[in-house]
Amino acid sequence: MTLPLAKPALLRNQCLIDGKWVGTPAGVVSNPANGAELSRVPEFGAKETEEAILAAERAFKPWAKKQAKERAAVLRRWFELIMANQEDLARIMTAEQGKPLAEARGEVAYAASFVEFYAEEAKRIYGETVPSPFPHSKIIVQKQAIGVCAAITPWNFPAAMITRKCAPGLAVGCTFVVKPAPDTPLTALALGLLAEEAGMPPGVLNIVTGDAVAIGKVMTEHPAVRLIGFTGSTGVGKLLMRQAASTVKKVALELGGNAPFIVFDDADLDAAVAGAVIAKFRNMGQTCVCTNRLFVQAGIHDRFVEAFAKAVAAMKVGPGDAEGVVQGPLINANALAKVERHVEDARARGARVITGGARHSLGGTFYTPTVLTGVNTEMALSQEETFGPVAAVYKFETEEEVLRLANSTPFGLAAYFYTKDLARAFRVADELESGMVGVNSAILGNEVAPFGGVKESGLGREGGRHGIEEFVELKYVLMGGLN
Repeated sequence: MTLPLAKPALLRNQCLIDGKWVGTPAGVVSNPANGAELSRVPEFGAKETEEAILAAERAFKPWAKKQAKERAAVLRRWFELIMANQEDLARIMTAEQGKPLAEARGEVAYAASFVEFYAEEAKRIYGETVPSPFPHSKIIVQKQAIGVCAAITPWNFPAAMITRKCAPGLAVGCTFVVKPAPDTPLTALALGLLAEEAGMPPGVLNIVTGDAVAIGKVMTEHPAVRLIGFTGSTGVGKLLMRQAASTVKKVALELGGNAPFIVFDDADLDAAVAGAVIAKFRNMGQTCVCTNRLFVQAGIHDRFVEAFAKAVAAMKVGPGDAEGVVQGPLINANALAKVERHVEDARARGARVITGGARHSLGGTFYTPTVLTGVNTEMALSQEETFGPVAAVYKFETEEEVLRLANSTPFGLAAYFYTKDLARAFRVADELESGMVGVNSAILGNEVAPFGGVKESGLGREGGRHGIEEFVELKYVLMGGLN
């Protein structure tokens, strides 16, 4: 399938290892909107992954020894090239992932923002001096790049999850091997081409596609790799932690969520409805910070449900590149099956469908945006991420009750709530067991703040000055004999 790209070379069908495009195209990449084949990419395994790791190991010291200003200049050029090719990258993303073109454009800009931010931060990797307890000496604490890093990225944000992981590490002097999701490798390969054009030296950024089990095993067990960065399910994150333990690697994990969205009686109804639509249905509900449970206080519940269901029913569903579409297809048949299972389980346990509740007439993996009420904590969608366009609304009476419900999960990535009460805003934000909390706001992600969760939602942070700390080691130097 040919995409209408201003720069056709961005559509790659080979992997990037040590500055060379290699491999035989084999694995099919399809458009989830219609099932059409977009391209093919190599099906690499252990051998090629080790080659990529060794290339990154060779490139590490020369890259780390460059002046921070030099690395910053390369990242700045990469940022500029990403933005110059925003439309093409968005079209590739929509074709392989399904999200509406407007969202894809937004993700490209979001992805580029991390490259820009960390290009600026490259020159601000500060150490410190500590008063020495010994005579005639000084203590210096330095920050040094951790080394070769492996990044395993998901299909729901195929550009941003790469730059959010790689940009801070590249800024401090790390080198990378990236394994994109098999559903969405084309965006990653296009970013690799632009990094090459920006002047990234061979081996600094490598991208491999193929056998997830074989590639992941080499990444987690190879002694040259010092950090594993992963965004995905909690189950896979736990597996990677176990495998990485064999060589005591650092792990940076952004895992599953079960985000609550709380609407108190005193909330601005219109703002809460608009926020709920964004928090639930962005990317067809396929984001780790999507709300999975909407808790609405009894006094506002019925009015909220009526206005929310009306807004949801009005959303246009269709292929992501069609005019006016705000809801595209789900990524694949497994995602569709999970959504159907959750809705049917909820219905069987007494939930009521206000709008939606079935596959869309377009067929394929399209599903009608859905609102359910009468939901309870025994239903599957209360315990698991639905990862689809299904909004489950619960009614609650008191603040104490909703905090107990919101926190009654092993996950703690994101949480949202709407209120006009300033005291309640601080009180509830403190009590929610989440790494990120949106108060009267449904959008959390940006390049300047630390993104990440608590409990089983992950380890470490991405974004902001905090995100760069994942990629450095502290070295303590005692300078003696200074008398």
